[in-house]
Amino acid sequence: MKIDQIYTSCLAQGAYYIESEGEVAIIDPLRETQHYVDKANANNAIIKFIFETHIHADFVSGHLDLAKKTGATIVYGPNANTVFECYNASDNEEFKIGNITLKALHTPGHTLESVTYLLIDENGENHAIFSGDTLFLGDVGRPDLAIKSDLTEKDLAGMLFESLRSKIMNLDNSVIIYPAHGAGSACGKNLSKKTVGTVGDQKNTNYALRADMTKEEFIKEVLSGISEAPQYFSKNAILNQCGYSELDEVLENGNKPLSVSEFESLISDSNNLVLDVRTQKEFIENHIPGSLFIGLNGGFAPWVGALINNIKQSILLVVPEGKSKEAITRLARVGYDHTIGYLEGGMQAWVAAGKAIDQLTSISSIEFENHTKKEVLSILDVRKKAEYDTMHLKLDGLQHLSLGQINLKLDKIDTQKTYYIHCAGGYRSVIAASILKANGFHNVIDIAGGFSAIKKTDLNLTKSTCSSML
Repeated sequence: MKIDQIYTSCLAQGAYYIESEGEVAIIDPLRETQHYVDKANANNAIIKFIFETHIHADFVSGHLDLAKKTGATIVYGPNANTVFECYNASDNEEFKIGNITLKALHTPGHTLESVTYLLIDENGENHAIFSGDTLFLGDVGRPDLAIKSDLTEKDLAGMLFESLRSKIMNLDNSVIIYPAHGAGSACGKNLSKKTVGTVGDQKNTNYALRADMTKEEFIKEVLSGISEAPQYFSKNAILNQCGYSELDEVLENGNKPLSVSEFESLISDSNNLVLDVRTQKEFIENHIPGSLFIGLNGGFAPWVGALINNIKQSILLVVPEGKSKEAITRLARVGYDHTIGYLEGGMQAWVAAGKAIDQLTSISSIEFENHTKKEVLSILDVRKKAEYDTMHLKLDGLQHLSLGQINLKLDKIDTQKTYYIHCAGGYRSVIAASILKANGFHNVIDIAGGFSAIKKTDLNLTKSTCSSML
């Protein structure tokens, strides 16, 4: 028996390759599927099943492409109403892979069709669960994404309580947990950085698995403090349920080098978005006026999904040399399939051609501290609310505007003011600055190193009492 966790940090997502006696099951595959096929071929094995723990909302799964390449059967839980052909497993139904078994445990709550797959080894022993978004390490799946007209988030949370206690908490403490996500995912609020655990560990440490917890307490605690779901979640769920373009086709259409003149011509069409995926340092030094920065070196795909509202947006890329395919693939992971090309030669070619450039002013935390001694500044803290509430600057003129809400709150920005922007480390603040500049707010200054650098100054810090716009 072979179990490989294939973890993608950008999405904080775990896919799984399970092999026994020449047969393979893939659980929750990513959009790019060739490496699963290559892995099976290298072991002279055949991919027999593609198991989905639920209809995902935070990424586009690779189930359709992988099934087309391999002929494997796509398996969902009960009542997963998909447009394409799949097999709906019944509760406790068993599937043989070589000489091991995967049993589908119906665990509704995160979604109605959610399934946890129990792996029973060659000796008939319960070995591991692949818990999807039902159970994470440190948390459980949010129950607010699959609300229907006849169901509330409280109803789903109640279902999740019952699922955990009837299907998972009664397993032996030694059973291994392989979750779908870890820290950084918006599918939960308190996920651990660890990506593998045990049932026993979670009984002892996970707030949602307390033995003395009532259903009412569970519902209250699980629903408390859930951030608003990113806007792309519902769109990804539709793609996963109804179908999407093949990744090879997306790459063929998007991975096209464009000369400076071709690129400039396409920019003139206001329907096309210029997305700069270089590092924040490179973007600060020079960029194409009006371009949006979201760097590949950070949480790229989730921020694309949170900030580019139109999932069918035509995208022109400014990429580091040799990174165009990676950028297009990572866009496709969250359903942004309409890249139309990239700037050949990058910004170096653009500058060499004498084309217009813009820059972003960035100052050190020490310079920022000195500025605060001379006048009251307008400061934007673009971290998440939980980060802001934990600790922030104690200064007049400070406003909190989390990056995920910035497009909805542009009317709260004063065009006459100069804003000093910071996040935790310097990535999100440059994204925020690029959005403001693209919308005509050019009096913005980035604080390099963000709050991590600010904490090393003598500026006053406090817990949440200041103005917040979310």
